[in-house]
Amino acid sequence: MSASAEEVKKHIGLYWGVFGALLVLTAVTVGVGFYHLPMHYAIIVCLVIALTKGSLVAGYFMHLIGEKKVIYWVLALTVFFFFLVLLLPVITVQEDSVAGSMWSPAPAGAVPAEAPATHE
Repeated sequence: MSASAEEVKKHIGLYWGVFGALLVLTAVTVGVGFYHLPMHYAIIVCLVIALTKGSLVAGYFMHLIGEKKVIYWVLALTVFFFFLVLLLPVITVQEDSVAGSMWSPAPAGAVPAEAPATHE
C-alpha cells in the first residue's frame, strides 16, 4: 500500500491549502470582533465560520470526506439530537404552566414571604 511521490505531494498540497483556509477563517473570526456587530449577528457569523472550520478539519484531517454514506446519516442523527437537547428547555417550559410553580411569576399583588431568621 505504498503511495507514489506524486500522490503524496498532492495530499500535502491539499493539507497546506486546508491549513491556509483555517488560518484565514481564524483571522476573519478575530476581525468580526472589531466590527462591533449587534450580538445576534456576531454570534451567527462566528458560528458559520466555526462550522466551516470544523467541517474542514473533520473532512480532510480526519479523512471523513471519503467515507461511506452511513457516516453522514450518523452525523445527521447526531446533529438532530444535539439541537433537540438545546431546544428541550424551550419545548418543556410553557407560559401557561400551573400558577404558583417555581417557573411561573408571582401573581400581581402577591406579598413576598419573609426570609427565615438566621441565628448567629
